[in-house]
Amino acid sequence: MNTKQLFTTKKMAIVAILASMSAVLMLISFPLPFFPSFYRLDFSEVPVLIGAFALGPIYGIMIEVIKILLNTILNGTITAYVGEIANLLIGISFVVPASIIYRANKTKKGALIALLSSMMIMTTCAVVLNYFVLIPAYSAIANFPLEAILSMGSKINPLVVNKLSFVLFMTLPFNVLKGVLVSIILIMIYKNISTLIKRVIA
Repeated sequence: MNTKQLFTTKKMAIVAILASMSAVLMLISFPLPFFPSFYRLDFSEVPVLIGAFALGPIYGIMIEVIKILLNTILNGTITAYVGEIANLLIGISFVVPASIIYRANKTKKGALIALLSSMMIMTTCAVVLNYFVLIPAYSAIANFPLEAILSMGSKINPLVVNKLSFVLFMTLPFNVLKGVLVSIILIMIYKNISTLIKRVIA
């Protein structure tokens, strides 16, 4: 497949539409009572996964990047861009493996395997990134002491006593929950939307 076939006008239009939808969904985020307030749930990965499943992993990355850029323009940042970088990296770790696995077996079973596998990859990446990079970076850049971050977790779950227990009892379950909910929504709506996308790019 050459570059002209890969980046057609119709495909790029779909990328723009899905990225815009994803950015809007990212604005509609909300905290959950059993996680720290800076872990906000949103369903912005659903349009990204739709694009990645229908068009391929490259398009998924493009939609993810545009989503983050649009959201930053529309909403700014309250995390010194650490949250936006986290969303981008963790989102890509979910979307890319899922789309690669699914495109090798485009069945409902293949979709389930792809989503379950990518959830494990995403959650692992989230835990590792939060422990080694994101929490220390947020603490340093936003001038938010690590002790204060840990305190937010320990108030919810007394098992949170240090950075490792924070990522195990806060970061890990949050990303599993988000992955499950996003996957359920995707499975419910993907078939009809993918049919429409195929008609558009045909």
